[in-house]
Amino acid sequence: MGDRLMSLAEAYLEINNTVGFILDSSSVYETEPWGFQSEEKFLNMVLEVETDLHPDNLITVLHDIEAGMGRIRKVGKYESRHIDLDILLMDELQILSENLQIPHPRMHLRSFVLIPLSEIAPELIHPLIGQTIKVLAELCQDDSMITLYLKRDKVESTFRNWKS
Repeated sequence: MGDRLMSLAEAYLEINNTVGFILDSSSVYETEPWGFQSEEKFLNMVLEVETDLHPDNLITVLHDIEAGMGRIRKVGKYESRHIDLDILLMDELQILSENLQIPHPRMHLRSFVLIPLSEIAPELIHPLIGQTIKVLAELCQDDSMITLYLKRDKVESTFRNWKS
């Protein structure tokens, strides 16, 4: 909702300032909503971040960033929002708790996750499925619209200059 690219830029900068160093980022893609109907289209991207945070602390920091950007979380309901930050993978970790699932439980079903993730980590193996991200992206049956919005080589400069 709102200025979608500005929201991504704000989250990118906040992640870099509070979570850890951004090692890589995908292109930004415009996508259809997944799991609900909306006239709004979303912008999606994937970041690779180096962090010292424990997964439980990391998800708390990500939720704090979302809240600071105006997101009000509603459990079990998909809806349009200013920002949605998820942990997709974290090394080889496998966590299943009430508050956190790593790997993200539906990432392999969503082209809007797999396509940008395959840009930065095509040979990374999903720890539960045992396939590379590239193969999962090729096999994904999600035929939702996904369109390049901002090329990967323009993301960092665009976002870092956003507040200039």
